[in-house]
Amino acid sequence: MIKEPVIIRDLRTGDIECAMNLVLAEGWNQTPTDWQLFIKNRLNKCKVAEIEEKLVGTACTINYSNNITWISMILVNKKYRRQGISTILLKSILHEINNHKIVKLDATPSGQPLYEKFGFSDEYQVLNLVNTSYENLPNTDFEIVPQLITKKDIPAIIQFDKCTFGADRTNLIQSLLSEYPERSWIIKHGNKITGFALGRKGNKYHRIGPVSTQSLIEAKILFYHALKNLFGQPVVCDIPEFNPEFIQWLTSMGFVKQRYFTRMFKNKDQLASGIKGQFAISGPEFG
Repeated sequence: MIKEPVIIRDLRTGDIECAMNLVLAEGWNQTPTDWQLFIKNRLNKCKVAEIEEKLVGTACTINYSNNITWISMILVNKKYRRQGISTILLKSILHEINNHKIVKLDATPSGQPLYEKFGFSDEYQVLNLVNTSYENLPNTDFEIVPQLITKKDIPAIIQFDKCTFGADRTNLIQSLLSEYPERSWIIKHGNKITGFALGRKGNKYHRIGPVSTQSLIEAKILFYHALKNLFGQPVVCDIPEFNPEFIQWLTSMGFVKQRYFTRMFKNKDQLASGIKGQFAISGPEFG
C-alpha cells in the first residue's frame, strides 16, 4: 500500500525531463518533442502522479477532433509499482473524458488486465518489429518512386489518414510533417494520392509510421524508400496483425518481433472504413 499521499496534477513543460527519465528507465522510444506534442494541444489531458514532490507516474489522453480519444503514456516508476498508482492515474484521466464516446489505446501485456477492469475490450493486435542495424536491402523492381510531401499535399494526407485511422489527426500529421519533413513520402497517380509514409526520430530507434495505402505493393515501396535513408541505424515499426504479408516481407529484411500491443476500446468501437490500409501505425503513443 502507498504510505504517502499521491498528488495528481497536470503535466507541465517543466516536467518533461522527469517524464523522460521514466521513459528511459523503461526502455521506451519517446522523446521530449513527443511530450511537447501532448502538452501543446489544450484538448489533450496529461497528468502526473507525485509522491513527496517526486514525479512517479504519467498518463495522457489525445483528443482526435472530438471523435476518438487516445490514451497514452501510462507509466509508473518501477520503485512505485504495485501500489495502485497506475489505477489512480487511469481513473483521473477517464474522469476527465467521461463524456467521450470512443476511447482507444494500445495496451502492453502487463497493462491489459488493468484496462479490462475499466471496461476496455480487445480489438486486434499490433506487432512491434525492430531492426537494430540493417546492412543490405534486397534488390527490387519497384517502378514507382515516392516523392517528398509538399505543403499543398497536407489536406489530402490528413483526409487519407482519417480514412485509415478513423479520426481527423490534423495536429499529429502537421507536427510530424513540420518536425521531420525529410521523412515524409507520398505516392500519387496523377493528382490522386494513393499512399503516404511519415517518420520520426526516437531516443532509441528511428520510427517509420504511419504508412497508409490500400495497396500492399505501395506499402512496400513507401517503407523501402523510408528505410533507404536510415542505412545502418536502428529502426522500429508497429504493424497491425491484419497485414500478415507485409509482416512477412519485413521479417525477410531482418526485422524481428520485439513485443506486441493489443488495440483496445471502451464505450463504443468504430473501425475506420479503410483500416486495412493502415500498414504501420504512428506508434502506441499516438495510435
